[in-house]
Amino acid sequence: MSTGSPYPPVKIGIVSISDRASSGVYEDKGLPALQSWLARALKNPLQFEPRLIPDDQATIEATLIALVEAGCALVLTTGGTGPALRDVTPEATLAVAHKEMPGFGEQMRQISLAFVPTAILSRQVAVIRDQTLIINLPGQPKAIAETLEGLKDNDGKQRVPGIFAAVPYCIDLIGGPYLETDAAVCQAFRPKTAIRTFS
Repeated sequence: MSTGSPYPPVKIGIVSISDRASSGVYEDKGLPALQSWLARALKNPLQFEPRLIPDDQATIEATLIALVEAGCALVLTTGGTGPALRDVTPEATLAVAHKEMPGFGEQMRQISLAFVPTAILSRQVAVIRDQTLIINLPGQPKAIAETLEGLKDNDGKQRVPGIFAAVPYCIDLIGGPYLETDAAVCQAFRPKTAIRTFS
């Protein structure tokens, strides 16, 4: 089936982790924020696999494994990364990992520290399982966009790169589909030898 796009289709898992949102106490804002940002940032045809689940480690682990097995090239989670007793997203993510990618968490905290001193309390991690990159993102929609896009000055020049700039090349290296970003939202970085053209 033709998608009308020269870029390969990509399946992305988006997971919002919250006891209260998953039980209907309040409306989940994580999944719409993730889906909206990815739809703006990527030129590929996207298929989303959304999940809204409670802060339960076994449930999070099972969900992440299922999304990898469903063929998601990328899985983004939001919520459950602070120091509160019910925050277990990083533990669940590390439990299903084949490789840890600490640079993502380091950069997310660096970006968030430009806005709030409590960024040092966040425990986001990123890992690889099989051929899938899994990244924990902050819980607030505004913080999700900031960490993915990075910081720009008043002239729109990139001051601190967002983490998504490194995501497409990482997915290349683990054998996933070629992700093409919209440079107006997020300029992906690849070595010249890794850049492909589509028409």
